[in-house]
Amino acid sequence: MSRSEEPRPQRSGGGARPSLKGVHIIGVGQIRFMKHRAETVRSMAEKATALALLDAGLDRHDIEAVYFANSLWGLHEGQHCLRGQVAMRAAGIDRVPVVNVESACAGGAVALHLACVAVAAGLHDVVLAVGSEKMGWEDREKLRAVFATGTDARQLEERLKEFRTLFPLVDPRRRGSTEPGRETSVFLEMYAALARWHMHTYGTTREHLAAVAAKNHLHGALNPRAQYQQAMTVEEILADQEVAYPLTRAMCSPLGDGAAAVVVCSSTTLPRLGSARPVRVLASVHGQGSERDLTGEDLCQRLGRTAYRQAGVGPDDIDVAELHDATAYGELRQTETLGFCPEGEGGPFAVSGATTLGGSIPVNPSGGMECRGHPVAATGLAQVHEIVTQLRHEAGRRQVENARVGLAVNLGGILGWEEATGCVHVLAREA
Repeated sequence: MSRSEEPRPQRSGGGARPSLKGVHIIGVGQIRFMKHRAETVRSMAEKATALALLDAGLDRHDIEAVYFANSLWGLHEGQHCLRGQVAMRAAGIDRVPVVNVESACAGGAVALHLACVAVAAGLHDVVLAVGSEKMGWEDREKLRAVFATGTDARQLEERLKEFRTLFPLVDPRRRGSTEPGRETSVFLEMYAALARWHMHTYGTTREHLAAVAAKNHLHGALNPRAQYQQAMTVEEILADQEVAYPLTRAMCSPLGDGAAAVVVCSSTTLPRLGSARPVRVLASVHGQGSERDLTGEDLCQRLGRTAYRQAGVGPDDIDVAELHDATAYGELRQTETLGFCPEGEGGPFAVSGATTLGGSIPVNPSGGMECRGHPVAATGLAQVHEIVTQLRHEAGRRQVENARVGLAVNLGGILGWEEATGCVHVLAREA
């Protein structure tokens, strides 16, 4: 076999990167996620930035670089180029490098990853990551077209046909909301198909999915920044409008607007910030999905393994997690791939109460994307906002007792049988 024919080695989900020792989060800010009809991407970014700077005890002139995440501003208001430069000028930040980040639903986490790497590499001492997005559009056709851009647009119909082959796996009589032509999100069709595969393979039930959603609605009712703040029972969630079997509306993230921001700094900067409440960054891992089959190792599993190794921790060390629950199935599956429970047991694990506040590993105490909301590019930073709040022991009624190590997973798009891009961050409370 020639060298060119040798099989390529499997990568673990990220190449060599600078050590993150000495990288800290010192400020977080998030506006409530909801339909902000009077707000713009620019005005929401300005507010989230101001909140993060206030939390860090810094002035806008202290910021040395900005990573700005947004996916849809161009389609919504025509601001295709210079998004971060336009938004940051409005926030009073100029004369610094501003890098625009677009990575579908993972944009906010990718912006944070780049900020962490910039600080770790010694390029800057104080860096801002911002994500701002408007999703509350009235034009449903445009929304459907927008969601289609979160995959390979040229192969969209082919991919949908592949996903639809999974529809008959569970009760072929229940096809109503999954037949081609139904007006539903491309991503919901895909998540519904994967949920059916999991039900067929492991015996997962709709009641299991509803238990995940009910737990998130319980948590969301405790979060003043959540879009939905109303608890729902398993029975109410199962009775809600079906959007793509087995998923009901209450099992899926809503459309809404919002922004979040995070300030990252070096350890050499901390001594001059007397009022800072720093949280250490133990791991920041970014990766791309692969062309795998349904039984292969998925993106979250690969990134999670790399993050654990980089942080020097394992699943049993995680006290609190924010997972990418675009649907209840997403969270259920990630509790398995991250090692919180065995493969195929995510449903019983949720029903057991392990992921509820007071359980062994509380997941999505913010309410998750299902209740906190999911204004795409802001989501990853909102997850980190929650983890930082938990590790500072400032989460009030939703506080996880003695939380010291937290994990956040933010994924984006779909290519093939998994998400196209994603990040995992592991954070720790200062000793």
